[in-house]
Amino acid sequence: MQPSNPHILKLEHFLSELDRFDIVIDVRSPAEFALDHIPGSVNYPVLSNEERIEIGTLYKQVSPFAAKKLGAAFVSRNISQHLETHLLEFPREWRPLIYCWRGGERSGAFTHILNRIGWKALQLEGGYQGFRRTVIDGLEQAANAFTFQVICGMTGSGKTKVLQEIGALGAQILDLEGLAVHRGSVLGNEPNIEQPSQKAFETALWNALRKLDPSKPVFVESESKKVGGLHIPDALMEKIRNGACIELRSSTQTRVSWLISEYHHFLIDTDNFKNKLALLTAHYGKVRIAKWNEAIDAGNFPELVEELLVKHYDPSYQSSIVRNFPQYKIDNFVQLENDSDEAFLQAAKALILKANA
Repeated sequence: MQPSNPHILKLEHFLSELDRFDIVIDVRSPAEFALDHIPGSVNYPVLSNEERIEIGTLYKQVSPFAAKKLGAAFVSRNISQHLETHLLEFPREWRPLIYCWRGGERSGAFTHILNRIGWKALQLEGGYQGFRRTVIDGLEQAANAFTFQVICGMTGSGKTKVLQEIGALGAQILDLEGLAVHRGSVLGNEPNIEQPSQKAFETALWNALRKLDPSKPVFVESESKKVGGLHIPDALMEKIRNGACIELRSSTQTRVSWLISEYHHFLIDTDNFKNKLALLTAHYGKVRIAKWNEAIDAGNFPELVEELLVKHYDPSYQSSIVRNFPQYKIDNFVQLENDSDEAFLQAAKALILKANA
């Protein structure tokens, strides 16, 4: 029997030990890291994107031995650079956790060198793939463990702002749109910011939920199954949709004012606004889209936003809310008086009171 590796952190101990490390080092390539990684980890790759491709090609076209020789040269050089650039200042007591993709070749080399220096470095069993299983299992468990208080409301009613106010008041929230970097409609992408990958979104969900108390309710906005291009995990979506609902209501005038304030980038980048509206051509036809484009050119934004609400967003909301949220009740609501900071704060307080009633 082979002796167990004393420098391996078993996956079953990952969650209890994670916050005890001084740093979590992801030694995968930058491209792998960009797709998803353990929250808070830093990327010190032992193979660059190009080097990883070169090694993989050599492995397939020549031999595993040839690939390992060149890979060892790359890895040794890159670890040396990371030591000189990032690690020399740390004391002997510094404790890093290191991981790679799955097999442990890359993280094993880094961990071995750090331990030979004298640091107590650990290598995560199963690497990123092991962590990924932890995320998937954790989201399933959260779907069973948590109770959600859903804030419903038509587009522009200020749900996201009220949710943030609720969080500031100390209640638990899950900001799906914030985690997805998208506002949840055809116009909802954040300017100049890409959405995370699906895996990174799920990791962000898992990380947010693991910090919350399952014995207390979690406020969340009513959402469709997709936020932009990202899919909310089915079990979590089902649990949210079966949560108790309180509707946030505001006048059309308030909603128009709030939307113009929140989406002011479209008033500047009108071509982008037109491109987004073009996505609705199949629903409304070229004549109506042309009319909306004329309103943009004329700067008639209040009238255009109101028409978009009345013609597009409101009918969609009214048909979907009853179908998708069985606990929705038309008479269970809180009124947002206007789009001032004080009004949002009072609406948040009223929502918390109503949820606890």
